[in-house]
Amino acid sequence: MNTAELTPNLTAAPHEVGLSAKRLAYISTTSQKFIDEERLAGSVTVVARRGKVAHFEAFGMMDIKANKPMQRDTIFPIYSMTKPIAAAAVMMLCEEGKLQLDASASTYLPELGGLKVAADADRESLTLVEADRDMTVRDLMRHTAGLPGAARYMAGQTAVDKCYREAGLHRLHECDLQEMVERLGRIPLLYQPGTKWHYSIAADVLGRLIEVASGQSFDAFLADRIFQPLGMHDTGFYVPMENIDRFASMSGPKPGGSLQTIDAPEGGTGRVSKNSFIQKPKFLSAGGGLVSTAADFTRFCLMLLSRGALDGKRLMKSESVELMTRNHLPEFLIPLDKKPDERYAGLGFGLGVSVRVEQTDWVPASQVDEYGWIGGASTEFWISPRDELVVVILAQHIPFSELSQTLKPLIYTALSKE
Repeated sequence: MNTAELTPNLTAAPHEVGLSAKRLAYISTTSQKFIDEERLAGSVTVVARRGKVAHFEAFGMMDIKANKPMQRDTIFPIYSMTKPIAAAAVMMLCEEGKLQLDASASTYLPELGGLKVAADADRESLTLVEADRDMTVRDLMRHTAGLPGAARYMAGQTAVDKCYREAGLHRLHECDLQEMVERLGRIPLLYQPGTKWHYSIAADVLGRLIEVASGQSFDAFLADRIFQPLGMHDTGFYVPMENIDRFASMSGPKPGGSLQTIDAPEGGTGRVSKNSFIQKPKFLSAGGGLVSTAADFTRFCLMLLSRGALDGKRLMKSESVELMTRNHLPEFLIPLDKKPDERYAGLGFGLGVSVRVEQTDWVPASQVDEYGWIGGASTEFWISPRDELVVVILAQHIPFSELSQTLKPLIYTALSKE
């Protein structure tokens, strides 16, 4: 099977699924405008409705230095779009009774038991207090566990930040998942579990949780239980040498204008260039380690949209998908711990995905209950269950491109027949 394509049963003409071909064409003109204005090197976009893909196009260049055109089968580091895949794996293990969402994480990972909490994580002196309760599996999945994100302990100067560096957590590429959890067990939490939403390394802990619960390595579990059943043949933790010519190069703005090829570090994982993706890494990041293609990731999204099954293969119970993709944050943490960025307005968080809980002026057409997430180098997906809509937008640009933000309202306007 050509991995650039989706099987005929997963494709349809726009009018067959209630989409306007004329309005979908705005995706092409808008994407090309970004490229012509040198705001983006290239992208791949997918729009599906009612389980069928009605738009699938590639634009611009996958490698501006080599002058290589973007292709539909281009492979991208999807970074934080890894998180929903790891979350789905956790839900599968919950179905089997091997994990429980409200169990203490230390039930499965004893290294995380009895952790102290920094009384004030922003101080340069460290005072520790007892935790009010243990972090749970649910806390890990919704980023309320008390753990920090990589950007903080890489550069911060507080006492807690220094503890994280002393434990070697700024060099995750040196660790396997067990070693990472052991290092986390030696340092304090930033805050009391459940009291804040803090986008964090908690997602990486899920990788080790999956290993312990399943008895398989994290990559083997994903391959056996998700990638192979869904036909996600180009998704994994590295790009085989025979496919490296399909791997997108990172780009970003050049001083004074236009674009340049750049290397892009992802937290402390040490994966900073194409060369770092040609062999299996030691650190299998559940928070941001996967590469994938538009077709592969669309298959994963279509499985979620159809509540756990695709092409006659059921991966998850419908109840598990519904639980994963609804908001799990208390009202006092919405929108996402009061972040000022308008992108986060109206958003709560589920288990591995953001969830829209109210309409906002930012994207007024988007629906309540829409869920999805982004990757740090300009990848994004969203799913609107009410509209039976799946959108996948992949690029490789730092800082995060405005393409998906610009396309979103245009795509929602296509939800009508011509």
